[in-house]
Amino acid sequence: MASTDAHGPKAADPVLVPDVLVVGGGIIGLAVAWRAAQRGLRVTVLDPDPGRGANHVAAGMLAPVTELQYGEEPLLRLGIASNERYADFAAELTEASGQDVGYRRCGTLAVALDADDRAELREVHAFQRRLGLQTEWLNGRECRRLEPMLAPDVRGGTLVGGDHQVDPRRLGTALVEACRRSGVTLHRSRAARLLTENGRAVGVRAEDGVTLRAGATVVAAGSWSGDLPGLPPEARPPVRPVKGQVLRLRMETVQGPLPTPFLSRNLRAVVRGCHIYLVPRENGELVVGATMEEQGFDTTVTAGGLYELLRDARELLPGITELPLIETNAGLRPGTPDNAPLLGPTALPGLVAATGHHRNGVLLTPVTGDAIAAFLTTGQLPPEAAPFTPARFAPQLPEFTR
Repeated sequence: MASTDAHGPKAADPVLVPDVLVVGGGIIGLAVAWRAAQRGLRVTVLDPDPGRGANHVAAGMLAPVTELQYGEEPLLRLGIASNERYADFAAELTEASGQDVGYRRCGTLAVALDADDRAELREVHAFQRRLGLQTEWLNGRECRRLEPMLAPDVRGGTLVGGDHQVDPRRLGTALVEACRRSGVTLHRSRAARLLTENGRAVGVRAEDGVTLRAGATVVAAGSWSGDLPGLPPEARPPVRPVKGQVLRLRMETVQGPLPTPFLSRNLRAVVRGCHIYLVPRENGELVVGATMEEQGFDTTVTAGGLYELLRDARELLPGITELPLIETNAGLRPGTPDNAPLLGPTALPGLVAATGHHRNGVLLTPVTGDAIAAFLTTGQLPPEAAPFTPARFAPQLPEFTR
């Protein structure tokens, strides 16, 4: 199919009736659209600026093991399943789009700065090992041997070689191009209202006045997924925005007898109870993030938020304050009550969810695209996605059907 990029209505435009309408053109929505098109479905994506969702702010850590929290074992399994297919996904996407996505196998080093942090990290490490995860305990000296710029105060850490990274901005750009080449229609507008007929979702009306009907409608609008007018209460995704501020620096090679990269792998820690991560790119960019703020849809970059990031980053890497600052930004993660995504059929027939990925949106992009495309073509979710249907938040309702 030839690709189409629709910018607005024309007087002679016919009513568009694709098989699938994806509401939201971030990396999740685009991955769903690309995979569905590969399965032979006619797909339209509705978004005013495809490829520039929360991924434009995200750092791109692919870290299912170091992101693990107690009680989130099903999410861990989903993350590992997605991480294991990332290399092939990135290679296929690069070939399909002609654009590299910055996938890099680098590992993650999680460190502790004081005795209390070290004890807590030891507990996390033991928990990881009980689950059979590949993680190695290092003392402070071993941590600094891997990353010489670490502060002398670092007491210990864990090395997870299976955690990697990707550049989310390049990922979004590549997915847009892959969708174009696969025949996906990109309609550049916002959804104004969900349309229903006879108790079934049949499409949306866009803000530009165009009616977009489809056999199935996928809501993949991130933090805005629950705000679409026309959503019945029982099908409204329980998604809220969680603000995250980040900053980007330009790294410089540390000169000496043996020139050393400022940072060579993902680094994370808990400093005074606040989680922080640093992601070094091969192009010299260093992403530092991210705050966790319950501030609604506010995306203001604040002096306080950036100060906290720099203060905590300096505890880990004292030399970081000498690096040039190139960008500050804030974005919104789509959080859910259990921090896990919403995947699959909702209580409204014809409406499918692909949202609520919180801090794991970049990591879960491959598995989400595969899972939702499978559901759209077969009516069944793959086993790894089955625990994450919206039905888990409405146990009193009958089993949802497509």
